[in-house]
Order: sequence, then structure tokens, then C-alpha cells
Amino acid sequence: MIKKIALSCLIACLLAATAIAQEIPQVANVLARQTTSLNGEWNYIVDVQEEGYYDYRMNPMRWGFFADAKPKRPEDLIEYDFDKSPTMHVPGDWNTQDPQLYFYEGTVWLKRSFEYHPEEGHRTLLYFGAVNYDTHVYVNGRKAGHHIGGFTPFNYDVTDLMRDGSNTVIVKVDNKRHAEDVPTQIFDWWNYGGITRDVMLVSVEPTYVENYKLSLNKTPTGKKSQRQITFSAKLNKAETGQTVTLSIPELKVKLQLATTADGTVQTVLKVKNLQLWSPENPKRYHVEIGLGSEVMVDSIGFRTIEAHGKQLLLNGEPIFLKGICMHEEKPYGGGRANSTADAHTLLTWAKELGCNFVRLAHYPHNEYTIREAERMGILVWSEIPVYWTIAWTNPQTYQNAERQLTDMISRDQNRANVIIWSIANETPHSAERDQFLGRLAQHARSLDDTRLISMAMEVGSASNYHNRLRDNMHEYVDVVSFNQYIGWYRDVNDAAKMTWEIPYDKPVIVSEFGGGAKYGLHGEKNQRWTEEFQENLYRENLSMLDKIDGLAGTTPWILKDFRSPRRVLPGIQDYYNRKGLLSDDGEKKKAWHILKAWYENK
Repeated sequence: MIKKIALSCLIACLLAATAIAQEIPQVANVLARQTTSLNGEWNYIVDVQEEGYYDYRMNPMRWGFFADAKPKRPEDLIEYDFDKSPTMHVPGDWNTQDPQLYFYEGTVWLKRSFEYHPEEGHRTLLYFGAVNYDTHVYVNGRKAGHHIGGFTPFNYDVTDLMRDGSNTVIVKVDNKRHAEDVPTQIFDWWNYGGITRDVMLVSVEPTYVENYKLSLNKTPTGKKSQRQITFSAKLNKAETGQTVTLSIPELKVKLQLATTADGTVQTVLKVKNLQLWSPENPKRYHVEIGLGSEVMVDSIGFRTIEAHGKQLLLNGEPIFLKGICMHEEKPYGGGRANSTADAHTLLTWAKELGCNFVRLAHYPHNEYTIREAERMGILVWSEIPVYWTIAWTNPQTYQNAERQLTDMISRDQNRANVIIWSIANETPHSAERDQFLGRLAQHARSLDDTRLISMAMEVGSASNYHNRLRDNMHEYVDVVSFNQYIGWYRDVNDAAKMTWEIPYDKPVIVSEFGGGAKYGLHGEKNQRWTEEFQENLYRENLSMLDKIDGLAGTTPWILKDFRSPRRVLPGIQDYYNRKGLLSDDGEKKKAWHILKAWYENK
């Protein structure tokens, strides 16, 4: 039950407090820094009608309820308000932890009390892996900041808000949908609310390495014995003369570099006998990056990826991407996936299917997923949720999308397995959309020119058994990708007869195809929702794909059934999208074996 009055008073105090924290640029490789986890049990209060933002100054009579125990400080009120509220686990979504919140979209307040002893001479950062979607953060009764976006990290410098001893963090989370959001109001996955990824305190020196990048340069023909690696790093301050160290022992690299006036360093290294990262040999090197007393350790692989005509070249050699789409949902029972163990199970299924590639739809997935895929030798397509009908002419919507793109690239730019940044999925054509997405593509390329840009397009036109892809965005992308559902949304009986015209000299990825089936439901191959129907659909679609000129890969939709409130059909869907090759409990449908056999011959 919502404690409306106490919560109203609480937030009135919080709003009255002067914010002295600040949101700072994302801190890279947080897992390698000195951290204190705030994961665990958090108290929560559901605030259906936004009573928490009630201003007590306009209605002082509401304070009468606290005549015997009126709090004198915001932090006192925090304790009073939450001491008897239930708890949920963080990281986690509220939808699967509280049955009453299964469909809930709105505000929930979460609170964590903890002991902390700040290190003298260090700054304290408060880091969130992701919170969905609109987030206000308070530390010891003072406002730390406000963040919008549900799938990328953000952090605050809360040094001046922390106390030596008992501390409290309160987070207001609101996952309601809005037309100007990214994603917008309508999307086809579960809108899991809450603090869905890790929360931690990070202790850093006043000047620290904010981010860094190591990437392999493309090698001229005949010079593979000696490779070039570009290294760059940026401090959190524009300070000159700071010494940044780089060590890669296995490559006999040990450097000291002085920062320039803008607080950056950059150099090109020449290395011999470099083993390249690939799905067959996911080699990573032990790397150490230091400044002052802080030394960050990372495992980094080196590879090149490029588009050459209609071919994709990994390390200069043609590769066919044998992929599958994945949502960030737990392997069993639903809920937002949030651990290495979750990632390992899902990716193990992908490898068993024969995949060397996954499309992480339709938003940046957890850092654990990216890193585990890299360790296992699985290439990655990473995407931001510019999905369907975005508010193309709204400047704030564009800034939101660009921020998510920036944060995605900033977090994962050192992961060798990430080869494609995707800027959109199935967006209806218009001049406003082209301008919006064109700017995003240019922005992505300005941040990282070592990877390819793509997006999941819609089919431009179709007649009888002929399809033609037309999209003005072909000028901005390196890889032409599109979704098609012949035999499902397009009810064509013989997909094998379909032909495709793709008038662009670029590699082609069919980024989605498939159809629904309920595991264990059997019947004739023309009976929808049966495993036999899905099996036949895959057989015919794969025959069609074999005839597409320039096909460089495919990511069928989807690895496993996932929750979606759009998918209602009782007895069949029951709020699940049933296009998975696995059921929501990991059981293999008949179509699984069709795709697995096709990949074995690629």
C-alpha cells in the first residue's frame, strides 16, 4: 500500500534540498575499478498517482499526521517513510518480483541504506548500469541528478553528498511510455521497470582515466607480420602533463604518455606476431592502463571488420554471419536478464544452434552479455531503441537517441566482437526520418570508424513473387539489412519462389524472418501456431535466402520466446511472442533443427 502522506513529505524535503552532485560522463570499464556494490535488497513504495511530488508547503496541514514524530531532516524522513515497506532485489525488474506489478507502468521509489567509509583524497561516484526509464536519484536527502533512458549506464559524482558511516540512496523510477521517448509509446517487448542492472559506488582519484580505446588499424597488403594498434585515452579533467601508462606484456608493450592540454593521449603502436580475435580463436590480451595509483585491467582482442563490395571481411577474410536475434530476457521464467550466468546460458544456446553472430535487439544489452559473447567467440550487432514511429521532428527525441548511441559506443568500444552499430529498426520512410537517422549514422561514425553502421530496414515494395528494397538510408550504412516475414505477416504460401532485388553494392543481412509456434502444439504444416508450420516456414525461407545476391548473414527472429503485452491470444501466446526457436523454458522447437542444419552447411 502506498504511504502517500509520508512519501509526499519525503519528496518535498528532497526537492527543497540543494543539489550539489553532478552527472559526469560515463566512466569506462567500471568493473575493473575500486567499487562497492549496492546490489541486494532495496525497500520500495509504489506511487501510482505521483503523490511523492506533492509539495507540503502548499498544504501544511498534511504535516499534522506527524505531530508526534515530525522529521527534522530529509534523511530522518527517509527512514520513517521506508522502514516498513517491502523489498525487491536489485538488479531486477519489479514486474516479475511483485505479482501486483506484472503489467505496471508508472512510478516506484526504491531505497537502499548502507555503511560506507569514503577513502580520503578520493572522489566517490555513484554508478547505475541501467534504470528503466526516467530516473531521479537522491543521496542522503540531496538531489544527485536526473537521467532519461533505460538501457545505458550513467553515473554521478556524489563525493560531497556522502557521509562517513550510514548513508541512504533513494531512486525514483518511472517507466511510463511517452510519444517523444526512445523507444516511443508502442514497442513489442515487455516494458520491464526498475533498477535492472548493477548499482555501485566507485572510488577514484580526483584525476582519473575517464575512457580509453585500443583498436587495430587496417593492414596494407603484404605487411601482416607487423600490425599497428591505435591507443587513445581521456582524463576526466583537461590537464596537461599527466602520465598515462599502457602495458600489454604479451606484446612487449610498456609505454608512458603525457597528456596534452585537453587531458588526452594518443599514439600508434607497432606490434609483431599479433594473434587476431575471431570466432574460431577469440584471443584476448591482458592490458593494463594506469594513472597515479589506479591501474585498470582489461582483456582486449584485436581484429578488423570491413565491407568490400557485397562481402563482409573479418581480418581481411570473407565471413558469413550465422546469427540469431536475442532479447535481454532471462533464460527461464522471464524477467530482465542481468548477470553473466544469464548471458552464458543464452549464448550457449546460440552456439549450439551453430551461430557465430547475435543481433542484440532492440536496445543495448548488459555489459556482461557483450563481454561473455566476446569470451565465447560470438560476434555482436548492438542497437539503440529507435524503433518504429519515433518523434522525428522533436529535438529532445533526437538528443535522447544520440545520447544512448554515444553511451553504447563509449561502453563497448573496446570489445572486439562488436562489429555493427545499429541505429534503428523498422522505421517508416519519410524525409524527417532520413534526416534524423542520417545524423545518427554520421555521429556514430565520428565516434568510431573501426566498426560498421547498419539498421534494420523495411522492404520498400513487393508484387507477386518479386521484392525490391528501397531505402534512402543506403547512403549512410555500410551493411544493408532488412526484416521480412514472408509466410507469416505476408501470407505467401511458397516463399521459395520469392526473388529479391537489392540495388546496392553492399553486403546484405536479413535481420529478421520467422513465424510463431507454441512448443508442443502439433498439426499440419499449414496450421498456424504448430511446430510443423514454423518448421516449414523456415525450410522455405532458407531456400529463398540462398538466392539473395550478396547475402552476408542472417539473424532470424528469435532465439527464444519472450514476453510482450501485445501478444494476447489466450492458450497460444498468453503475453509471449512465440517466434522463438526455443520455448520460454528453453525447449527446442522443430524449426531449431532446420536452421541448425542450414548453418552447418554454411
